[in-house]
Amino acid sequence: MRPTATERARAAGPCLGCVLATATILAAVIASFLYLGIDFRELVAHESLAAMAKFVAEFFPPDLSPGFLAKTAWGALQTLAVSALGTLLAMLAGAALALPASGRFGPALRQASRFVLNLLRSVPELVWAALMVLAAGLGPFAGVLALALHTSGVFGRLFGETLENVPPTPERALREAGSGAVAAFAYGSLPLAWPQWLAYALYRWEMNIRMAAVLGFVGAGGLGQMLYFHLSLFQQPQSATVIGAMFVLVFIVDTASALSRRSLAPVHA
Repeated sequence: MRPTATERARAAGPCLGCVLATATILAAVIASFLYLGIDFRELVAHESLAAMAKFVAEFFPPDLSPGFLAKTAWGALQTLAVSALGTLLAMLAGAALALPASGRFGPALRQASRFVLNLLRSVPELVWAALMVLAAGLGPFAGVLALALHTSGVFGRLFGETLENVPPTPERALREAGSGAVAAFAYGSLPLAWPQWLAYALYRWEMNIRMAAVLGFVGAGGLGQMLYFHLSLFQQPQSATVIGAMFVLVFIVDTASALSRRSLAPVHA
């Protein structure tokens, strides 16, 4: 009986490249700890643990007064709207950039569009939000623009790679049958790519819900702005309510998105 690939690999001994890569990573981690001078003993010291326990205790009980709950619910709706609108705009822009990024309009436009996509997603959402607050002012509109700009770069890359992996036969057959370029793409390639595009959009929307809550710290509205305001005034009970609303909102959206993505998955006989 001929030896299997696994048996041949074991007989050849350990992979030299794997050993070198592992040793390099461990050396980098150790060097990082030494360079940063992190002292974990201070973290678990009695004084530190007592201070953390006292700080956490200040958040209880949360403020559950009807007036503040209504204010928090409005902030949660604002956060949800910012994430949904930002994701929708990013889907449109990402789809438009994915067409040239997949090489459909030649190598020059492919490189140019990929450069734009790299630029958009290389800038974090918080940086985009800080810039958009300066450009559009404080409020949810800045958060929408920040999410849309960063997520457009992500969607353009993912959508473009999906188009590259779509079988070209259906679209080519429609073109050879006399169909126009737009109709051939709409009926030949888009139906094959759309389920994957929608799955990417739903997953990214989950992430944008969390990020929309964080963007409020730079003035982009929603629950994040409420949390920053109450933490700045050392109003921990109100802050605890806002944090709880963030958790509930993310849990609901994550669950709904996971169920939607599961329904999009192909059914195997």
